[in-house]
Amino acid sequence: MTEQEIEVVETTAGQVADVLRRLGVSEERMVTVMIEPDNWLSRARQASRRLVIAAGLSDDDIDRLIDQARIEAQSERG
Repeated sequence: MTEQEIEVVETTAGQVADVLRRLGVSEERMVTVMIEPDNWLSRARQASRRLVIAAGLSDDDIDRLIDQARIEAQSERG
């Protein structure tokens, strides 16, 4: 992760430190955590996540698919 990138990660409060370690964020680096209100969007995301997990995809699979879609979208823009 470079300093120019904005990384958005959705996780539980209990997994924040683990996710930051997995991303290679040093313990000394300042981070901002946004806590979303419990509304329809967060409930929809949770339901979608259960479906993705049920389909057998891991967080790494999801990250790979997102990266692939990002690359495809950038190539379409030109």
